[in-house]
Amino acid sequence: MKVNDIVTVKTDGAERREGVVLAVEPFLEGTMYLVALPDYPAGIWFFNEEENPEGIFVELKQEGAHR
Repeated sequence: MKVNDIVTVKTDGAERREGVVLAVEPFLEGTMYLVALPDYPAGIWFFNEEENPEGIFVELKQEGAHR
């Protein structure tokens, strides 16, 4: 994923939330994404762990996946 990609993020709520990637910061264990959400336009950092599927919080939005 890269800056300006439309993504969905996993939060405490039941449904994933849509946002836009503002910044990407790679780390040894995974990648941090600064994502602008409607309630937080300045962005919130989310961390995706490379080795743990439960630790994937940011996913690229799949257009037309539910047709």
